Amino acid sequence: MSDSDAQVFAKPVFRLVAIAFLIVLLLKLFFAAALDLYSDEVFYWQASAYPALAYSDLPFMTSLLVGLGSALDPGNAFAARVLFIVLGSSIPFLIYWLAIPITNRQEALEAAGLSLCLPLSGFLGLLAVPDVPLLFFGILSVGFFDRALRSNELKYWMATGIFVALGLCTHYRFFLYPAAVIIFLGFYSPARVQFKNPKFWLTILVSAIGLIPIIWFNLNNELSSASFYFLDRHPWEFQLSGLLHVFKQAGLSSPPLYLIFLFTAYLMYEKSKLDNRSAALLLSIALTNLLVYLIFAPWTDATSTSIHWPLSGYMPLLVFTPFALRKTYQWTKEKWNFVIATNLCKAIPMIGFSGTLIALVGVGSQAFQMPLQAIVGTGVLSNKMAGWREFSIHTNTLIREEFSAAKPIIVTDNYYTAAQVEFAGIAQEVYTLDRDKAVRDGRFTQYELWAKDEMALANITGRPMLYINEDSTLTVPDKHELLFAMCSYVNQIDLIDELILYNGDKSFSFYRADNLLGRSTASAYRATPCPFPPRAWIDFPEADETLSGTVNVSGWAYNEDIGIERVELVINNDMIATANYGMLRPDVVSAMGVGTDPNAPNLGFNIAFDSTGIDNGRAELAIDLINQQGHRSRYGSRLIRIDN
Repeated sequence: MSDSDAQVFAKPVFRLVAIAFLIVLLLKLFFAAALDLYSDEVFYWQASAYPALAYSDLPFMTSLLVGLGSALDPGNAFAARVLFIVLGSSIPFLIYWLAIPITNRQEALEAAGLSLCLPLSGFLGLLAVPDVPLLFFGILSVGFFDRALRSNELKYWMATGIFVALGLCTHYRFFLYPAAVIIFLGFYSPARVQFKNPKFWLTILVSAIGLIPIIWFNLNNELSSASFYFLDRHPWEFQLSGLLHVFKQAGLSSPPLYLIFLFTAYLMYEKSKLDNRSAALLLSIALTNLLVYLIFAPWTDATSTSIHWPLSGYMPLLVFTPFALRKTYQWTKEKWNFVIATNLCKAIPMIGFSGTLIALVGVGSQAFQMPLQAIVGTGVLSNKMAGWREFSIHTNTLIREEFSAAKPIIVTDNYYTAAQVEFAGIAQEVYTLDRDKAVRDGRFTQYELWAKDEMALANITGRPMLYINEDSTLTVPDKHELLFAMCSYVNQIDLIDELILYNGDKSFSFYRADNLLGRSTASAYRATPCPFPPRAWIDFPEADETLSGTVNVSGWAYNEDIGIERVELVINNDMIATANYGMLRPDVVSAMGVGTDPNAPNLGFNIAFDSTGIDNGRAELAIDLINQQGHRSRYGSRLIRIDN
């Protein structure tokens, strides 16, 4: 390579890597402090409050790290994440350390910089999730194993075993690292001699210690954890969408960088044929982690398999990616010219780094719901990591005002709301009715073990209770089913408050009961009336309908146990007219299984209004349902067009 060519890859690299690292670190620190914990993070925090070798979905490592951080400042989301920020931010340094015996200082530095240009890698550390320690221990174990192969020094063999053990204490996915090493030793003939090396077998013995938490939990809990990860989590039926795995990975890593990774793998294969042991080792690690998820993508959990699980496969490729970029530069220069070659080799990392920034800002945007809603509108931004502080303040205030005599037991519809209640220090006696997301996430067994599930609730009597629904995550039938279950545990339950955040994008309902009866949901008893949500349908107009002149809005509405008092038409948040409610609708009673609404079968309504009093153009139409207890619910919002 000529002097001018070398300048493309040379001196400014350290400064660029340092600047990129600082930008990413500052964004992580800022957003880690601004964002609330999301469902996985707050569960790991909750697990840290109940120390164990393993839990229903993972061994102890992630919860341990969250717990150690939280001990610095309980109830602080940033503290819970602080060790993950440290570990995640160390990835570029670990890549440099991994590469330095294999390449040279310049290319090792470039490999470190490229780790910031791989969005999922650069993003690591913002959230307290298992991928962070998994990659941290994974890179360390590979680096020490490579050094052990080079020197055969006991300290490297022992370090390899220790970090493999720690990785196995982090996640089931870490199994792919030792599996890749076995494949490497079996198929790369110059390395087979290690099977006769007693230090290698000592490493295996030390590594096996990391299996103790997984084995212990599964033997004591009917293999529930392993069954979830290898059976229950996945459909194990062919899904056509799984064939998009490669395209999803290309999009997540940025298409130019993904193509370079493919080229890098090819070059590593060529080097391994020339007895480059490190290339063969790193290629084995990379392909095992990438191909397993690629092959099984059509049959497995598409969300995880196609998004972040393959990340471990890219780390070994980074070591030789600078070499691949140089080959790309030479080929492009010969094919076209110096300018195109230079711009291409600069654009590849720049596009990837832009992806890292987009990922950080995209997740971090949740901390600025209201300002961004003014730009993008409602129903666009995720709020999984937003609103929990407001929720905690509101819940604490409500408990002080409504339960002055005795602190209530708190029951929630989902496990992560229950965990948020504990994280905020609102209460420790928290239970959840969650049999949906808790099952999907492999955490239902854990709540059974902690005696925080519905069966544990059935054993409690004579205590006041605050029941909380996160309405914005529930359909009306879901909420109806949950309230039916809740009403079987009490003699009376009342809706006492609602919390509406972000223009309704995140909302909660709060219910009070003064006396838990300890009844089973199988019991025929339930509190009456039960504060079921109303249900309704607008037959006309449909969304995007054009209205003019006098319009007749029609439909039906009912509220089991309580009944509807009136229905109001709302356009652009203004009450326009009150409906004629009580029309005979036996079809609704039959189709919806209406059983206890006192108005049945007179559940229909119509509202005649003059649309000429409304400005022409787009308008939002909805109905307000006011039940016999005076509770108001907005229903059926849709955009229509007024044209007079």
